[in-house]
Amino acid sequence: MKISLVTPAGKQSRTGNRTTAERWARILRDLGHRVNVSQEDSGAGADLMVAVHAWRSARSIRMFSEKYPDKPLVVLLAGTDIYKFQHSHPDQTLGSMDRATELVCLHGLVHRAIPKKYGRKLRVIHQSSPPLPTPRVPSKRWFEVTVAGHLRAEKDSLRTAYAARLAPPGSRLRVVHLGNAHDRQWEKNALDEARSNPRFIWRGGVPGWQVRRQFARSHVMVISSVMEGGANIVSEAIVCGVPVIASHIDGNVGMLGDDYPGYYPAEDEEALARLLRRAETDAAFLKDLEKRCRKLAPHYTPAREKRAWRNLLKDLGD
Repeated sequence: MKISLVTPAGKQSRTGNRTTAERWARILRDLGHRVNVSQEDSGAGADLMVAVHAWRSARSIRMFSEKYPDKPLVVLLAGTDIYKFQHSHPDQTLGSMDRATELVCLHGLVHRAIPKKYGRKLRVIHQSSPPLPTPRVPSKRWFEVTVAGHLRAEKDSLRTAYAARLAPPGSRLRVVHLGNAHDRQWEKNALDEARSNPRFIWRGGVPGWQVRRQFARSHVMVISSVMEGGANIVSEAIVCGVPVIASHIDGNVGMLGDDYPGYYPAEDEEALARLLRRAETDAAFLKDLEKRCRKLAPHYTPAREKRAWRNLLKDLGD
């Protein structure tokens, strides 16, 4: 089968949209299909379109749907589709959802945030990650906290740095942030924070292998987002054995579970600082987080993600 896979992120991008598209392309090729990845496409000659992002890929979705109304169309609902654009740009976003044969989401609570009529189209496909090639060895000098993701408003990206400022003098806490700045203002904010906060290091955008190397020396990973569609960095941390501390939003709860003890109220650096201090000083608490993440790891394996795509294509009549 020939598949047109559309993503709004270009080839050089390290955004989640591009990462997801490239991983899905590999999976679909492994399943025996021919896959063309592009930023915009009408799907000419394709048997199926898979579109990453309902709003940003709306033009390609519309062109394919109108040109090939009888061919299957799969649309990934990104976090901004679910929690932002369906409200701010409903014509394009909900229009894409109407046109879709199947809607893919990345965490288990998306159904609570979209109109009920789309529930019959919705299925969860968890994003996967391979494990670390060698055992994780956390830093002995620092209590190392990793934040990985582009600096932008939806990620509340500097919240962990602000929390680190509240650590007591004797703390060994250090925050290492990996990810590009969304714009010049975010770059300025990050550079200013790094200059004034001795517990914060910003390393900018790095390739995936450097993220994994950082995970290997980390004690915890923080995801501080105010909205998420199901971040791959969470599944990466889980599979790599890194305990996760997360803002209490649906996108994180839908991956980690209702009873996970590592949540703090979004945008609350004081609560996050208390949780980080507990993780640093309470070995039993940190071990419990690690144990819970280890139990979740089988949900985020490459084999499971591949099986989910095989089942989806089978249901579409492959």
